[in-house]
Amino acid sequence: MSFGRKKSEQPANLRAVGANRVRTAVGLELKPSNVFIRGGLQGEWHIEAELMIMDAVGALRIVSPPREELPSDGFGFDPDFTERVKNVALWFYRKYWRVETDGVTNVPARGRALLVANHAGIIPYDGAMIRTAILAEHPQPRHARMLVVDWAFAMPFTNMLLIKTGNVLAHPDNATALLERDELVGVFPEGVKGASKPYRNRYRIRRLGRGGFVQVALRTGSPIIPVAVVGSEEVHPVIADLQPLARMLRLPAFPITPTFPWFGLAGLVPLPSKWLIAFGEPIDVARFGPDAAGDARLVLELSERVREWIQSSVHRLLSRRQTIFF
Repeated sequence: MSFGRKKSEQPANLRAVGANRVRTAVGLELKPSNVFIRGGLQGEWHIEAELMIMDAVGALRIVSPPREELPSDGFGFDPDFTERVKNVALWFYRKYWRVETDGVTNVPARGRALLVANHAGIIPYDGAMIRTAILAEHPQPRHARMLVVDWAFAMPFTNMLLIKTGNVLAHPDNATALLERDELVGVFPEGVKGASKPYRNRYRIRRLGRGGFVQVALRTGSPIIPVAVVGSEEVHPVIADLQPLARMLRLPAFPITPTFPWFGLAGLVPLPSKWLIAFGEPIDVARFGPDAAGDARLVLELSERVREWIQSSVHRLLSRRQTIFF
């Protein structure tokens, strides 16, 4: 995910991302309503969810669309729906990945702030667990609005979950709009390259984009909270990335793991690794002023400061695990 792009008011045509490419690659498509019913989540909203996948995704914009296009806050966030599915996230958090957290009180209870985390695992489980950690462990829980790359919204079923639980298309204008509303926003500057990096390079934090997240923080006066995540690298260990096939399917990556595609859809089940998440102390950038966003040297220094904290914290957290599962 890059934050260095020129501002655009044009709609982000997510239909062009191609949900059909995902269906073709997987070879199976289930109607969302069937998935809800089979999973015991049936309700009046499962029909709404199916319609949202078919219609609302194509209406997503780089900037907040009119409220009549997407309900609630203009980005499609549905707090009632999120509350209904929260127990699923809590089960993964407490039982499956057995997440432990440090420093969660560094997240402010109110006001704008920008969470910046390392990224891995192909599917954005790390964003879900960061959000769940704040909801489950913080003395004053609040929702974090995670920025997600465009191709994830093209996947059937998951796109509805992403939208209705408050995730937003990754773009600096969206980050700015949310922060100016005093929201808590989460970004993964390593982007797709970080999420799909080979297992042999696990927990080596890549350069955090071009520092676009720092520019957003400076322009909005938002404190930066570095977040280190351990456990996400092992949920889908990447042993190879078939770029020729990815280009043919117009996907950013086509990772091969020990279980996928060998076990078919069962290979998409994440492994039960042991997770640890650390939240760093806020980095105050408001004192520099919004014009400092044009200072390339300062942007690079702050970006590297965040990267170094995440890297050192990852090493510290790794030393607390006996194996990848315990």
